[in-house]
Amino acid sequence: MSGRHRKPTTSSISVAKIAFTGAVLGGGSIALAGQAAAATDGEWDQVARCESGGNWGINTGNGYQGGLQFSAGTWAAHGGGEYAPSAQLATREQQIAVAERVLATQGRGAWPVCGGPLSGPTPREVPAPAPAGLDAPGLDGAPVAPPPP
Repeated sequence: MSGRHRKPTTSSISVAKIAFTGAVLGGGSIALAGQAAAATDGEWDQVARCESGGNWGINTGNGYQGGLQFSAGTWAAHGGGEYAPSAQLATREQQIAVAERVLATQGRGAWPVCGGPLSGPTPREVPAPAPAGLDAPGLDGAPVAPPPP
C-alpha cells in the first residue's frame, strides 16, 4: 500500500499543526521585528547628557571622546574618520550618525550605563562640512579676478 488513501493519523496531524503554528508565530515575530522604533535625536541627547553632561566636544583624557563617549577604536571602526579624526571634533549630527552604526552592530550595550533609552538604529547620512575657503570663489579663499576685456 502506498498510503495515499489512508486516513491521517493523530501524530501526523499534530506535526502539521505544530509546523503551521511555528510558521505563523515565527513569521509574526519577523514582521514585528521590522517595525521596531528607531532611536530619536532626543534619545541620543539623553544618552549624551548621561555620558558627558551633554558636551558634544568633550575630551577629558580618559580614552573616550565626544558627547557619546566613543573610544578611538570604536570611532574609527564605525566610519567616524570620514567626519573627523576623533569624536570630540565632529558635530553632534556626525557623532549620532556614527553612534547609529555602533548601535546597529553592538546594541545598547555599547553604552552599558546610559544606553537604556535607545530604541533602535536608524542609518543616517550626514555630509561632512566643506573645508574652510572652498566655498569662496578662489581655491585659496581669494576672490577670482575678472577676465581681461
